[in-house]
Amino acid sequence: MEKFICLLRGGNYAGKSPNELQLHLQKWLTWVKKLNSDGTFISSDPLQIIGKQIIGAKKIITDKPFGEDKEIINGYFVINAKDMAEATEIAKDCPMLEVDGKLEIRPIQNLEIPN
Repeated sequence: MEKFICLLRGGNYAGKSPNELQLHLQKWLTWVKKLNSDGTFISSDPLQIIGKQIIGAKKIITDKPFGEDKEIINGYFVINAKDMAEATEIAKDCPMLEVDGKLEIRPIQNLEIPN
């Protein structure tokens, strides 16, 4: 099995009622519970909206680490899958896609650092 990170981008919750938001949250919880019971789920966290970005050799620091709102990485999850095809199939059920979000799926490279 390989590890994959799925970066969550965008998502549009504008105009959703509190009840709709609660139902959407329940979909997330159900989906993660399923991944956990399958042995697929490793970890997941939302990201706060604040942050910094350090740019280049001159180490210029900005308070805006993001581009357009729809491109903001607002969370991630890490999963186990046998290959990219399986990781993609797993990610296709992510509730973020129901609110016009995007997922970027990347294999995590196993980096062995010598002692």
